Parts: sequence; C-alpha cells; structure tokens
Amino acid sequence: MVGIPAILHIGLVWIPTVASILLSFTNWKGIRLSDISWVGFQNYIEIVTVFEKNFFQALINNSVLLIFLFIGPTALGIGLAYLLERDIRGTRFFQGIFFTPVVLSLAVVGFMWQSVIYSPENGLATQVFGGGNSVDWLGNQSFAIPFGDNYGVSWNFIAILVAIAWRHTGYIMVLYLAGLKSVDTSLREAAMLDGSNEWQVFRHVVFPSLKPINVVVAVITVIEALRAFDIIFVLNVPRKTEVLSILTTNNLLGEGGGNVGRGSAYATILFLLCVGFVIWYVTNHYRRTQEGAEE
Repeated sequence: MVGIPAILHIGLVWIPTVASILLSFTNWKGIRLSDISWVGFQNYIEIVTVFEKNFFQALINNSVLLIFLFIGPTALGIGLAYLLERDIRGTRFFQGIFFTPVVLSLAVVGFMWQSVIYSPENGLATQVFGGGNSVDWLGNQSFAIPFGDNYGVSWNFIAILVAIAWRHTGYIMVLYLAGLKSVDTSLREAAMLDGSNEWQVFRHVVFPSLKPINVVVAVITVIEALRAFDIIFVLNVPRKTEVLSILTTNNLLGEGGGNVGRGSAYATILFLLCVGFVIWYVTNHYRRTQEGAEE
C-alpha cells in the first residue's frame, strides 16, 4: 500500500525534478539525447546578465503577486469567512457564489476575464470605468509603480492581479470557514463577557486559534504566487506581465526555440524559491509550537 504510491510519486515528481536540475547545467534543444552538452553555470549566468531585464522583471512580478495575495485576497477571504460563519441570512447562497470561481479551470477564468471583463470595446470593466471610451486593459504596458527606468509594476499586470484575486479569495474563504467551525465557542463567549468587542474577540481569540490554517494558507499562497501560470498565460498577450513560470515555458516551448537548458534553469530557480520558503516557514512554525508546548 505504501510502495505503489511511493513509486508513482518518485517517478512522476522527483525524477523529473532532479532531471530538470541536471538539465539546467546543460545546453540541449530537446531533440536528441546525444546533443546534450555540459555547460556548467552558463545558463544561470546568462539569465542574470544577457536576459537580466526579463528575469528581474519576472521576479518583481512574482514578488508583487505574493504581497498582493497576502494583503488582498487573503484578508478579504478571512473577512468573508468570518461573516459567513456568523450564519447571516443567505449564508449558503453566498458561499456558493464566492466559491464558484475556485471550481473553474484557471484557463477558463482567464478567458472569461479577457472576453467578458476586459474586452476593450464591450467588456464590463470598460462599460463601468471607461466612460464610454475604449480601454485596452491588457495592453497598457506603462508602469503604474515604476522601479527605476526599466522595471516596475505595469497597468496590465495590475489588471491580471484583479482576475487572480477573484479566484483566490474564494479558496481562502473556504479554508478559513472550515477552520472557524473548529474554534471553541466558549472562548468567544468568555471574551464577550469580559467586555471585548467583535474586533478584539477576533484578534485575540479567534485568529490565534487558527494557527494550523494560517500555516496552510501561508504555504499555499506562496506556492500559488510563485507557480502562477494559467491565468497569466491566457492574458499574457502584451509584455511586462511575465513571471518565472512564463519564462520557463517560453524557453522550453515558445520564445527561445526549445532551449531546454535555460528553461530548466528558470524552473530550478522557481523550485528552490518554493521549497526554500516552505521548509523555512514550516520548520520555524513547528519549532515555535514545540517550544510553546514545552513551556
């Protein structure tokens, strides 16, 4: 019972992962194995020198996406979960409405926002905010938040962030809604009897009780921000919206003409960022938990 899942996991996850790391030190077009040549760190050097602009812009976009997911959809998801957990009228209806985007394919979500919301002529965003004029929401490559002359957060990337938030909020809401069901109601009642208001009860009683959920949400949010691909790929017609996953794909299959070595180098950087954060965060969290239990 353990052997078969372990073999499948190693064969489908870890062998391709190790192979990608090894290929990142090679020059290969992805056709004949005999054409593979060892180049050492050349691909990584080229990424931070020759392709410096693409790489650092992608890092900025991934970082902005990570910060945005924590500040925006995560905070909104907590708020929605807290309100819906209070059994307000129509709770089940609102749960279904907010959770619907989560069950949709990421590619479908991207096409919906591209054609229904961000259509330059007839999109909902154009009709509401365009003032009767055509607005190219996904084509505006000027920087809304510039970082020097060559880098920044473009307006079209901000438009993509809104589409990502629409889906991610419902996911976070469901996680916290499940966690709130396990919070001891007697703790809330005791805090209310002591004179605490609703915000104080949430801040000092409810939220600390959600530590296991907070760990899950933090890890999921970081992974989602770093591996984001589908929605951005669908809406990534113009420039300045690239993230590391897009650069990986472009080098493996699209732009870059099947440069497996460089694409694997991008993938390895992305893998190290994901795994590094997860190991650091989970290790520190459970160390603090264990120290608190011993005290």
